[in-house]
Amino acid sequence: MNPYAFPLLIKQLLVMPIAQRSRKEVVYRDRLRFDYPMLVQRIGRLGSALSRLGIGEGDTVAVLDWDSHRYLEAYFAVPMLGATLMTANIRLTPAQVAYTVDHSEAETVLLHVDFVPLIQEIRAQLPHVKRFICLSEDGQIPVGLDWAGEYEALLGAADPAFVFPEFDENTRATLFYTTGTTGMPKGVYFSHRQIVLHSLAVLATVSQSTENGRFSRNDVYMPMTPMFHAHAWGYPYIATMCGWKQVYPGRYEPSMLAGLAKSEGVTFSHCVPTVLQMVLATPEAQDADFGGWKVVIGGSALSHVLCKQARAHNIDIYCGYGMSESCPLLTLALIKTDVLDDIADERGRLERDLRIRVSAGLPGMLTQVQVVDSEMRPVPVDGVSVGEIVARAAHLTQGYLKDPAGSHALWTGGWMHTGDIGRFDEDGYLHLVDRAKDVIKSGGEWISSIALEDAIGQHPGVQEVAVIGMVDPKWGERPLAIVVPVSGRDVDADMLRAHLGALADCGLISKYAIPERFVIVETIERTSVGKFDKKRLREQFAKQVL
Repeated sequence: MNPYAFPLLIKQLLVMPIAQRSRKEVVYRDRLRFDYPMLVQRIGRLGSALSRLGIGEGDTVAVLDWDSHRYLEAYFAVPMLGATLMTANIRLTPAQVAYTVDHSEAETVLLHVDFVPLIQEIRAQLPHVKRFICLSEDGQIPVGLDWAGEYEALLGAADPAFVFPEFDENTRATLFYTTGTTGMPKGVYFSHRQIVLHSLAVLATVSQSTENGRFSRNDVYMPMTPMFHAHAWGYPYIATMCGWKQVYPGRYEPSMLAGLAKSEGVTFSHCVPTVLQMVLATPEAQDADFGGWKVVIGGSALSHVLCKQARAHNIDIYCGYGMSESCPLLTLALIKTDVLDDIADERGRLERDLRIRVSAGLPGMLTQVQVVDSEMRPVPVDGVSVGEIVARAAHLTQGYLKDPAGSHALWTGGWMHTGDIGRFDEDGYLHLVDRAKDVIKSGGEWISSIALEDAIGQHPGVQEVAVIGMVDPKWGERPLAIVVPVSGRDVDADMLRAHLGALADCGLISKYAIPERFVIVETIERTSVGKFDKKRLREQFAKQVL
């Protein structure tokens, strides 16, 4: 007897769409579409082409591309060879891109022609790279790099029935780099087993939802977060496993995203708040009814204002919480029916519904999340007590690549430390108070920059706002609000201070949290993944006198 052990390899995620004969399509912008049998053939061809170039177990292949069908194929073919897929962050500085690709020891790079100038600038800093594969829309190859061939030409000459090997499910599958507040980006890696279990955990979690966010085999998926970041939150693997129609928008253009959402019947996406704001501001979205479109928000806090705006378009919007190190999802803001059943009036139900949607949510299946004090003791679950959010799950990274000290700090006490401050309410929902490094410590009290941003953002003249702590000789720190006004609206400090004063009178914020200083700007600097770059903002405004 020789039973098959069924190792949890990424290739097993292709079993169901093949067996169930999915007739859904993979769509690339308005340029290309093909069905699942063709997707499987193309994955086989890519595996065959890479294998002919000598790529196999233990090698690393980097990708620099927009969100595309090619990226989806690489998500599968590269790790299915036993190699590691390194998804390079194209929004980093040239020095950071050079560092991450070199640190990964990638020898092969799948390179979109849009990024050829970047690579030419840093080519001398990539000693490990032996070859480039050209990703282009017209089949043309630019001069000046060590090209192994053009992507479609290589696939055309390869074997669609290529047989991928089997190996240990704990083999490293993916690697990407998370940007911190200090030093160079850190490499975060995941095994086949972890990616498969993350996919199953997310599916199991949403299967329990009755009010929002529930998946079905008829879903149409379109990512609105880059595929280089945290496996696009793991959803390309989930969408493929379920055989959904998938729509890949290429380079993000808000009008293109809104247009594809309508024309392709998109029912599920994920993004940071800013991307959804830009999509809803397009002419294509004006007066549009996006009923049936589920959108998970992460990366930054979802404001009450944006949540209400999305709900007005009938978007099923809700938050997810996690980090690069957690693959990434830890919690989802799925609404428990019994939480609303006890509320008799409709207005009260809507307000509770809104508060849940903007929360970090409930811990996912097979995921442990705790809020602990400095001694690693769980704090009371009372909606008030705060502490650091720590987690355990099968899909959390084991550490940072080539960084034992950072890995040890990440896993101090046997729990993965998020560096976030949070609290659990009595219904089990996690609420993110702030990043530990962004909490403003003023006169012995903590001021949440996230809560203050949400409060200021409720003013109708505010487009977006970032709050940072600035050194104060009397109080230690005081908040500084950096505000981008709505186009055509005049907003000043007195108006915003009066707005916050009214909220304080209602008990919605503390009076001591109201900033003395507001700065009106045209734009607010962001990180490569769309978050406010508060480290840079603190440096920029360090000379401001509160």
